[in-house]
Amino acid sequence: MSAGRRILLVDDETGIVDTLRILLRGEDYDVVAALSGREAIEMLPEASPDIVLTDIRMPGVTGLEVMAKAHEIDPETAVILMTAQASLQTAVQAVNEGAYYYLQKPFANEELLAICRRAAEARELRVENKALKKEIRRQSAPRRERPTGKNRSFIEVLKLAETVAPTESTVLITGESGSGKEVLARYIHGLSGRAESSFFSLNCGALPEGLLESELFGHVKGSFTGAISDKIGLFEAANGGTLFLDEIGEMTAATQVRLLRALQEREVIPVGSTEVRKIDVRILAATNSDLNEKIRTGSFRSDVYYRLNVIALHLPPLRERKDDIPILARLFLDSMGEQEGERVLREDALDVLCAYDWPGNVRELENALERAVVVASGSEILVEHLPEVVRATDAKPLVTNEPPPNPSMEVIERAYIEFVLTAEGGNKSKAAEVLGIDPSTLYRKLNRYGIEV
Repeated sequence: MSAGRRILLVDDETGIVDTLRILLRGEDYDVVAALSGREAIEMLPEASPDIVLTDIRMPGVTGLEVMAKAHEIDPETAVILMTAQASLQTAVQAVNEGAYYYLQKPFANEELLAICRRAAEARELRVENKALKKEIRRQSAPRRERPTGKNRSFIEVLKLAETVAPTESTVLITGESGSGKEVLARYIHGLSGRAESSFFSLNCGALPEGLLESELFGHVKGSFTGAISDKIGLFEAANGGTLFLDEIGEMTAATQVRLLRALQEREVIPVGSTEVRKIDVRILAATNSDLNEKIRTGSFRSDVYYRLNVIALHLPPLRERKDDIPILARLFLDSMGEQEGERVLREDALDVLCAYDWPGNVRELENALERAVVVASGSEILVEHLPEVVRATDAKPLVTNEPPPNPSMEVIERAYIEFVLTAEGGNKSKAAEVLGIDPSTLYRKLNRYGIEV
């Protein structure tokens, strides 16, 4: 069965349904039928039709209501409306509300088949066009918005993120505070089919339980003190887009139960209401906590964890990707330079940055450089411009940038550089990574020691 060939046939007259079913199946269409609008609406989610062929006037639920529900589930569904009582007004209304074609009974079999054929082709073109735009976005976005870094572990995380981004899978991002979890979440959203829709972010640890539930699920007027009007929650506001839940491990047990319903049933109930509201949102979650330990102690539900942990991405801390520090530092300084003027980071200051362990990760590095830019009186950022806690570190780079204090140290340093270069097959960039120095520093040392690669 080729694409665009599944038809949901809806009419309250059994004779018409039987006749059209035989006609359409004879043209190799996959036909499912409903004898009422209500039955058709119940069948829509599972049937997933490419075309809906429905009578307009039916007892109870009309063909226009069937069309609205079909488009709510899949906007690309082609809907052909049939009626024995055609009028210009109803035809205009049908087309304005999204009908592909408006057909008056009685009609010739050839006319119906031609319309169904064109509807199937039009749907297929729309689906292919949407997929093409999605692929173009996926391929162009990494070059434009890809998080910065060259560390191997970090690159592996990015590659996995790029693989899962076009899917609808829920993703759980783990990593220490400040390691860039929200940056990665926004990157995934930008590569997804929901990129043109909204991205919403909420820190679950920043709000008390009552307010968090209101923000997530919404509330109705009068549901609690201060609820002076109805409020739509983020799950509804993010319909068609992405909702990023940061610090998910701080969510209380009661809120976890409501979250589980949203994840399983794709529906929410606002605080103080009994009305069930369907949602269409992709969930990305993040935590700096050990959720397995929280499950062991009973503070986090295992069923919620398994619903969230469909795809797991772990961001390494900055101390494990120090080869990215020069790149990130340059990125932050270039960004700040747009407002503060260009700044140059001296090599000894860069060495201090590379020696520090950065418990606050990328966010702490950015804050340290912002302080340095403010403190520096000139265009050059020196060691003394860096925060004291960064300067006070006892760690030293593997190869120093200052001239060795005596000939014996010089001999040792030269020998070690030659050893690393040999081990890395003469690759200077990789050798610099192993030595813990900037490539430009390595080049100067090669020239000074007369080392030929």
